[in-house]
Amino acid sequence: MRYVGGEPRPPCYFSVIELLGNVMNPELWVPAVTTIAIVAIVAGSAYRLIKMWLQRSGAISIPEADLKEIRDGIGQVQQAVDAIAIEVERLSEAQRFKTKLLAESVPGAAPIPAKHGAE
Repeated sequence: MRYVGGEPRPPCYFSVIELLGNVMNPELWVPAVTTIAIVAIVAGSAYRLIKMWLQRSGAISIPEADLKEIRDGIGQVQQAVDAIAIEVERLSEAQRFKTKLLAESVPGAAPIPAKHGAE
């Protein structure tokens, strides 16, 4: 018999604790085991969800009619962006022209440089 803390201990034929000594405070076993169980449950659930998502994502297909509507909508958005870009360019040219006229009307003002690429 081995005496730990003044109390006799019953003989143990095989125990990891006997081989390694007192590894962990016995009061911490319940929180440790609970934490390990919670982590295992969360990891298992996450694995199953990811597995289901990966299997399902390959099976989803969009009908051809919906794809045509999506393509048409993207084409309309592209045309709208092109029209907005043209209008912004037009506005910037008008602003540049007005600034040039105002600069020419004020005596002694510095000349405004021309637009890049313009002659």
